[in-house]
Amino acid sequence: MQRFGNAQAAINSIPELASHGKGRAITLAKPADIENEIEQSISIDAGLIFWGTPQYPYLLAQMESAPACLIARGNLDLLNKPMVAMVGARNASAAACRFARNLSHDLGENNFIVVSGLARGIDTAAHIGAGGGHTIAVIAGGINIAYPPENADLQDRLGQDDLVLTEERYGTKPIARHFPNRNRIIAGLSLGTVVIEAAPKSGSLITARLAGELGREVMAIPGSPLDPRSRGCNSLIRDGATLIQNADDIIELLTPFTAEVRNHVRDNRSESQLGAYEQDISNEKYDEPDNDHRRDILSLLGMTFVAIDELVRQSGYSVSMVQMILLELELAGRLERAAGARVRLVE
Repeated sequence: MQRFGNAQAAINSIPELASHGKGRAITLAKPADIENEIEQSISIDAGLIFWGTPQYPYLLAQMESAPACLIARGNLDLLNKPMVAMVGARNASAAACRFARNLSHDLGENNFIVVSGLARGIDTAAHIGAGGGHTIAVIAGGINIAYPPENADLQDRLGQDDLVLTEERYGTKPIARHFPNRNRIIAGLSLGTVVIEAAPKSGSLITARLAGELGREVMAIPGSPLDPRSRGCNSLIRDGATLIQNADDIIELLTPFTAEVRNHVRDNRSESQLGAYEQDISNEKYDEPDNDHRRDILSLLGMTFVAIDELVRQSGYSVSMVQMILLELELAGRLERAAGARVRLVE
């Protein structure tokens, strides 16, 4: 808005910016379609939470890839409490499901909110255990779409007594690429992630990896080396994740000697979530990139993540110019961002 003068001018500039990235073309949504989407969400008692507003979750806002908008149905007060993610296998054993259910119940009793993805197995057990005001379900489809279908009643119940979140549009059916996006929200909301039964290369390990990249705690429940569903958790522990046996272990890890929850959701709020949003940058000078600048930055990028500071250092260009070129590439679908202000090209 500072660069282009006002919000409407900034939005109108998006197609042109994307064209400089020489990737996908962008067509702006029609205002009537936007209004219809909002009305559909409101019709089922759901609302929209935008980045930069007080209701937006503090820890999630710290992510490079934080969603611009969340659709929420349920008790928004849960976003003001410390959260712990709990994920695991869809085909989890009965013993693991029971453990997850009891563990999430105990965390809820100690005023923690259990965040999970409403999938079969461990996710479902975690929501049931913490249900009744202590759980948040992050789903991969629209706020009105129940997936898996057998969890329709559970999702509806969570939308009344707890909270259901999504970044997908109303009516969107979940597809494969939505689930990693959902996992990043689960990791981003939470102080730490607990993994209960997970095969190698599973979605649960993606969530754990994202939590580690964000500097959050990674915790795992050990299992038998003879059970393939435990290999992912055992590998996490071998690589440095904290071994968890009960809720007390999690509480102790997140509430050290001060007896206050570490990195509480509202700490330093005035300088963190809204700091950059509210700063007066009206005097900042912007360097407009040309094709030579774009070509130079593109030559420094590859398939391996690199820090944006390194791009600034090696190119010799201003931060504002480098950021604008990266924005053009991102809008064109050619750039991926990761924790720690790192970026890479995507195929």
